[in-house]
Amino acid sequence: MEIWLKISLLLCIFGFFREMRPSEPYVTEYLAGDWRNLTAEQVYQEVYPFGTYSVLAQLVIVFLITDLVRYKAIIILSALCGIILFGLLLWTRSLLELQIAQLFYGTFMAAEVAYYTYIYAKVDRERYQVVTGHTRAAILSGKFMGGVLAQVLVSTKSMSFRELHFISLSTQIISLPISILLPNVPRSLYFYSADSKKQVQGTDEPPKFSLSNAGRLLWYHLVSSYTNPVVLMWSVWWSLAICAQVQVITYIQFLWKHQAPNNESEFNGGTEAVATLLGAVGAVLAGLLKSNNHRQRYMLINNICGLFLGALLLMAALCNNVWVSYVAYILFCSVFYFIVTVAAAIVAENLVDDSFGLVFGINTLVALILQTILTLIVVTDTGFGLPPTDQYIVYGSYFLIMSAVYLVVVLFLKIFPSKSQDVA
Repeated sequence: MEIWLKISLLLCIFGFFREMRPSEPYVTEYLAGDWRNLTAEQVYQEVYPFGTYSVLAQLVIVFLITDLVRYKAIIILSALCGIILFGLLLWTRSLLELQIAQLFYGTFMAAEVAYYTYIYAKVDRERYQVVTGHTRAAILSGKFMGGVLAQVLVSTKSMSFRELHFISLSTQIISLPISILLPNVPRSLYFYSADSKKQVQGTDEPPKFSLSNAGRLLWYHLVSSYTNPVVLMWSVWWSLAICAQVQVITYIQFLWKHQAPNNESEFNGGTEAVATLLGAVGAVLAGLLKSNNHRQRYMLINNICGLFLGALLLMAALCNNVWVSYVAYILFCSVFYFIVTVAAAIVAENLVDDSFGLVFGINTLVALILQTILTLIVVTDTGFGLPPTDQYIVYGSYFLIMSAVYLVVVLFLKIFPSKSQDVA
């Protein structure tokens, strides 16, 4: 077996176990259940926002440290934080302890950047597409298996919502030795980048740490990327869409719990499994398209789909039926992963070499800043503190307004093509 394939296989095994968390579809039922004696309102107003703030606060730091320590250490840190997180969820009871657990959740999620970029530092450019497919398939397979396992165990009453967390803890423990087995990355993109003059002269001197070189290269990638009108336009769309999507999937269990008979939603696992599977199909189909050749057409398609997503969320909120919400969520994920993959592909195809991780790191940061603002306004007592139904009316309206604005932009570009053809 070739070295790159071994590395890809090892990383895929890590990703599969990291994402196979059968407790996820029922975490709200557990946190708002008898074990902790907290209400659903306390959980979504005083606990979940801490997770949002924690991810936002740590993302930039983790991104830069990832390059500085060359990826592997952050992947190991991610596994350790996963173990600590599920340990705290299992063996603590108070609201304060649950909020502390969200700090480790923030590190756990922010450290994903190391997982997603590690493979690009270990394999040649011609292997990027195939290893990206491997890692995405592993992640989605883990999520799918987690959802299926959760539904089977809950439906057969083999495990309680709390006991599902023991499986999630076990998968994180399994992922730790796998992360340790990953080969070290000898190359750093920014802090240990090789001097171009020495490369031209053909010297084999290994690259040395240089903060000034890192700053120059970061600035070059930033300027060259965001002065490109295509990258800027599609990056803004991507960030706006991801902001709302993260909010939707974070708080959807509260809507299901609110709408379900006896306020206990029992089919979350199956719903998440089907949504993951169809979302993967949508992402694969989008990956087969040559969307960069017809950007205006796909901007039109994406925003028509965005209107559909807004309508789905409004339907889920207003119908007040958990089965309608389940179906709406499945359709939402299927369509969303298609259009967001199209947007990501167009951004990536218009970037300079080696700036993919930086640009999508910044785009993700923007999305999280927007999500934090949305959380403060919609979810917490600092803002309006809306109940689940009203929240999803807001999220549905968000998609409708965003898509309508971009449709106006597309119309403008079609009317004045000579002045704006480079932007489209």
